[in-house]
Order: sequence, then structure tokens, then C-alpha cells
Amino acid sequence: MSDYTIQQEDIELLKDQGMVAEDLEHSMQVAEKSLEISRRMNADLDMELVGRGALFHDLGKTVTHEIKHGLIGAEKGAELGLPSAVNWVMEKHIRGGLTEAEAVELGLPVKDYTLHLLEERVIIYADRLVDIIHDGLVEIADEREAETRFKEILKENIQYGKNDITTERYYGYHDEIQGLMK
Repeated sequence: MSDYTIQQEDIELLKDQGMVAEDLEHSMQVAEKSLEISRRMNADLDMELVGRGALFHDLGKTVTHEIKHGLIGAEKGAELGLPSAVNWVMEKHIRGGLTEAEAVELGLPVKDYTLHLLEERVIIYADRLVDIIHDGLVEIADEREAETRFKEILKENIQYGKNDITTERYYGYHDEIQGLMK
């Protein structure tokens, strides 16, 4: 596993696409948190995919903040020549990897949105943690407390889990990733 550092040219690409400062800050925080978590895991991860996938996960928010921002981001990523694996992160990150039934319910194309790669699950987990850490809705002493209280926080704050199906999915990612910590 070789390490990875967020590249300035990727940050500039997001700015050039019109990403507003608040969304860019969130994307950078998710990338940094994803990389930090990955470095603590006993797993052979593609650190470039973790870093770039996390950084670009909300590219579609340059167009809309609606549920379709994942699909739009993946389309924009393909147009920009980003790697397919990064585009898949964008497409599938909505609610942590939808089932076909959830896709139908949300008006998205029916396809496989499940997160097959550990790198994808790390990014989604980091995305939830960054929201918990930075939204200010939950009082935590430090970033690690967000991890140790993750399930409790999701149970008590439905906006992080969205619904029971998604919350259970996030619980599974939490258990898997925490189980791989060094």
C-alpha cells in the first residue's frame, strides 16, 4: 500500500468546475479523513482511489444538491477523463450504496449501486464522520469520539442515517472498518 497526498491540480479542477467553497471544504475533509482512516487499517488499499474518490465524491454538487448529484458527478467525471473507479464512487455514494428498490424509490436509474470495494466503503464511512464532526449537531470532544459513538449518533440523529435501511448499511461499514483497525 503506497501512500497518497491530495493533489493541488485535483482541487483546482473542482474549483474550475464551479464547486463552491463550502462543498470544496467538505470534499477535502472527506478526502483527508478517508486517507487517515485508511492509514490506520490493516488492509491493502488503493490510496489514490481513496483520496481521489473522496475528493471528487460530490462533484455533481456543482450542478445540484439533489439526490441525482451522484449520477451527475459520475457523468462529469467521465467527461473530464477521471478514472472509472473514481466515477463509480461518485455514482454509488448516495446513501452508502443503494439497492435497486431504493433507486426506484428515489427516482434513480435501476442499477447496482452497492459498494463492492473496501475503498468505497471507507469513503462513505468518512463522509458520515465528517458530517458528524463538522455539522455541530452532536457534541463530541474529538474526531475519534465520532468513531466510538458512531452507531449511537446515527441512531439518535436520523439525518445522518436517513432511514433504517441506510443506517443499518452504515453500521455494517463501521463494524467492518473498525474491525480492520491496527
